[in-house]
Amino acid sequence: MIIGIDAASTDLSLALAEPDGAVIEEVAWTTAQRQSAEILPRLLELMERNGRGWDRVSAIVVGTGPGSFTGLRVAMALAKGLAVALERPIVGVPSLEAWLEAQVDAVAAIARAGAREAYMLTRDASAPVIVDRDALPQVAMVAPAELAVAFGLADARQPRAAGVMSRRAAARLAADPGGDDVRTIEPIYLRAPRGMTTANEGQVKWL
Repeated sequence: MIIGIDAASTDLSLALAEPDGAVIEEVAWTTAQRQSAEILPRLLELMERNGRGWDRVSAIVVGTGPGSFTGLRVAMALAKGLAVALERPIVGVPSLEAWLEAQVDAVAAIARAGAREAYMLTRDASAPVIVDRDALPQVAMVAPAELAVAFGLADARQPRAAGVMSRRAAARLAADPGGDDVRTIEPIYLRAPRGMTTANEGQVKWL
């Protein structure tokens, strides 16, 4: 069983999937600054509801962002802890890519990058960029609920991608059973959070 975790925004999702990527159940919810308090209890509830124990876990997949600094750290810490404790492979999947894959009619996906800015990935782009809210294109968007409200995006789709991430992880592990290196997998940061210094052309190293 693959455990999928995405907490790159205030809209979180978890999934349980078979080793071949078939989703058993996916849950999603919105929370404000309570990722650390809610994500593990909800995972335990999901596993209990589906009659799955830790012995059934075959891999863990986690969204790597970019997005919420707190949410990414919480999700990465939980995913790494499970991978080490259970001695299972871990796979990281860029969150905005998975958000777009989960919402097939969306053209772009955005996550909060600041009071007036968003991380944005469009379907034709190879990497996300930071965009001012006034420069966002008028296209179908995937955006967390709080960002949709703050930026006035009335028709935004909410992210729900833990299931997609689980399917991606299954395909990746079929080709490379080792997954990512638990010692070096880290969130994607396009800029340093307030109060932190930058390294490697603006990326923050977090292990």
